[in-house]
Amino acid sequence: MKTIEKKYLVPFCLVTLLFLLWGMANNMTDTLLSAFKRIMSMTDTQTSLIQFAFYGSYFCFALPAALFIRKYSYKSGVILGLVLYAAGAILFFPASKAASYAFYLIAIYILAGGCSILETTANPYILAMGSPATATRRLNIAQAFNPLGSITGILMSQFFILSQLSSATAADRAAMTDADLSAMQAHELSAITGTYMTLGFVLLAIMVVMFLVRMPEGGDGATDSVGAAFKRLIKNKKYVFGVVAQFFYVGAQICVWSFTIRIVMKELGLLEADAATVYLISIIGFSAARFLFTWLMKWIQPSKLLLWAAAADIVLCLIVALCGGTGVLCIVALIGVSFFMSLMFPTIYGIALENVGGDAKIGASGLIMAILGGAVITPLQGIISDAAGINISYLVPMACFVVVLLFAISVVRGKKSIA
Repeated sequence: MKTIEKKYLVPFCLVTLLFLLWGMANNMTDTLLSAFKRIMSMTDTQTSLIQFAFYGSYFCFALPAALFIRKYSYKSGVILGLVLYAAGAILFFPASKAASYAFYLIAIYILAGGCSILETTANPYILAMGSPATATRRLNIAQAFNPLGSITGILMSQFFILSQLSSATAADRAAMTDADLSAMQAHELSAITGTYMTLGFVLLAIMVVMFLVRMPEGGDGATDSVGAAFKRLIKNKKYVFGVVAQFFYVGAQICVWSFTIRIVMKELGLLEADAATVYLISIIGFSAARFLFTWLMKWIQPSKLLLWAAAADIVLCLIVALCGGTGVLCIVALIGVSFFMSLMFPTIYGIALENVGGDAKIGASGLIMAILGGAVITPLQGIISDAAGINISYLVPMACFVVVLLFAISVVRGKKSIA
C-alpha cells in the first residue's frame, strides 16, 4: 500500500512546506532566549517568558483554528495562519524601535498564533490524504521536513542574530553609560528585527501562492456539534492520554532546546554564536533520526519505537543533569536527547488520532493545545536553573519523558490485548 497516493502528491508537498515554515519559527525562538539574556542582561526565568508567549499562543489559537477550518476549509486555515505568522514577524520592527521586551513578546504571541493555526490545519490534513493504515507514517514523512526548517532557522539565527551580539557581559553593560548601552542594544535588536521582517515578507509571498493553488477539500466528515465531538473524544482513553503525553513531550522538547546554547556555553566555554553550532548539530541529528525512525516503521510498530526512544531520553537527561562539568560527555548526551526525541511528536499525534473519524479536526486542536506544555514547563526549568544550576534543571525534561514512556507502554499493551 502506497504511503502517498499520486493524486495527493502535489497537495502533500505544498502542505509539507508548512511544516518547514513553523519549524523555522520554533527554533529561531529558541535562540532568542540566549540573545535577549545577553542584550538585556536577563535571568533564565525572564527569558523563558519568550517560550511562555510562544507556546501559550499555541494553546489559545488551536481550538479557534479547529472551529474555523471546520466551518470553512483546510485551505482557509492555511491562509489565515500565514497571515498571522507574517504579521507577527513584521511587528518586530516597531518592537525594536520601542526597545520593549513586552512589545517583542506581543509580536511573538501573534506570530505563534499563526503557527498554531498552521499546525492545527496541516497535521490532520496530512492524515486525511490517503489510507488510515499509513496515516502515522505519512505524518512522520511530513514532520521530517519540520527539522529542516529548524536547521534553516538556527542558521539564520546564528549568522544574522547571534553573530551580531557584543561579547559584553551583564557586568560590562552595567558599567556603560546609558548612551553607549542604548547604541549597543539598538544594533543587536536591529539584527533580530531585520531577520524576522525578511521572513515575514517571504511568508506573504508564500501565502499568495497558496491562495492561487487548487487544494483538495480534505473534509473530516463532521456533521454534528462540537460539543458532541468533545464528549466522544473525552471518552476515548487513548486520545486523552495522547494529549497528556503530548503536553509533557512538548514541554520536554522546548526545555531541552531552550537551554541547549546556555549549557554548551557553560560546559565548553563558548559564546552564543559558537555554542549555536552544537545546537545545530542537535537539530541535524533530530532531522536524520526522524527519517530513520520513519523508515523503521515499515517493520516496527510506531508505539514500540516510541517506548524505546522515551526510555533512552530518560537515561540521557539523567546524564546531563548529573554529569555537569564533564564537557564532551554532557554535550554528547544532550545531542542524543534530540536524536531520540525526533519521532515523538508525530507518533504521539498519529496514535492519539487513530479511529477518531469525523472528530479529527477537533481532536487535532486538543493535541495542538497540548503544546501549552512548552509554555508551562519551560519557565519551571528556568526557575530551577537559576536556583540549582542549569545541569540539574534537566531533571525537568527527564520527568516529562517518563510520562511519554507510560503512554507508549499503555499503547503497546493495548495492541497486545487486541492481538
